[in-house]
Amino acid sequence: MAKHLDLGLDTFGDVMADGEGRPLPHAQVLRNVVEQGVLADELGVDFFAVGEHHREDYAVSSPEVVLAAIAARTKRVRLGSAVTVLSSDDPIRVYQRFATVDALSNGRAEVILGRGSFTESFPLFGLDLKDYETLFSEKLDLFTALLRENASPGGVNWKGELRPPLVGQHVYPLPESGTMKTWIGVGGSPESVVRAASYGLPLMLAIIGGSASRFKPYVELYHKAAAQLGTTPQAVGVHSPGYIADTDEQAKEEFFPAFKANRDRIGAERGWPPMGRDEFEREVSHGSLYLGSPETVALKIAHTAKTLELDHFDLKYSAGPLGHDKCLCCIELYGTKVIPLVREMLED
Repeated sequence: MAKHLDLGLDTFGDVMADGEGRPLPHAQVLRNVVEQGVLADELGVDFFAVGEHHREDYAVSSPEVVLAAIAARTKRVRLGSAVTVLSSDDPIRVYQRFATVDALSNGRAEVILGRGSFTESFPLFGLDLKDYETLFSEKLDLFTALLRENASPGGVNWKGELRPPLVGQHVYPLPESGTMKTWIGVGGSPESVVRAASYGLPLMLAIIGGSASRFKPYVELYHKAAAQLGTTPQAVGVHSPGYIADTDEQAKEEFFPAFKANRDRIGAERGWPPMGRDEFEREVSHGSLYLGSPETVALKIAHTAKTLELDHFDLKYSAGPLGHDKCLCCIELYGTKVIPLVREMLED
């Protein structure tokens, strides 16, 4: 029997453009994200995730609030973050907020914890970037203690360096099942892979450039580390960008301008040269962009799933100013055509 693959979608709440190319207000983008999540649920998509950023070009700074709005209007789709920047947040508050989403969604909430690829949240919340590693390590340790112990009669007992200890503490609300599925998001650090294995947490690989096959050693490291540390390997997932239209050419022509605008804006901050069409085409044909017709995208997802022995795949369908109407069409094609095709391919 073929391994089951969950197929999801995620968005960072990119600030879209209207029909005249003008940026939409953040409020309208947030309402659009809710509509996109509702459509994903109607189409049978397994998972819908919302990222966290603290920048002008992304509208979502509080994923849990957006997920709660989606939870109230949906029935089956699982809801998560992509990712929650735990380093600059309070693990107890993150736990409480997602436990609340879990209650409102009847147990459909999941958390993807990571350090994030942007650092705006650190000065915003009064944190020093020199503590980047320590903050994530200690806060993750506290969060996992909540997962393990909060539902137990003795409560949470935890001690660290950055905050006072917890002694027999219970944190409310309690998730109905006693815990919540929690992933570690990894962008390319072997240390983070080992950390996920050490806590016995699922691994979510953010593959946003180059071939997915180069992440095979990370999957192998995850299983090897779990065996050496005496933990049980959990699910392995991938998050990658992409876009679906009726044909390969249509997908490229609709997606390229928005993708380039988003990539060049971020690249200018990080010292990257502007992206040319050749680079874009390489990412489509051999890299991390899952772009094209439903058949083309399904083939590439199925290939990645087999290569990395995945349990989960998320398509990041939003891209800078890409319009709401195009996002909805992409979601519809993903739910009605790509998902059935991938399932059929993986059964062969």
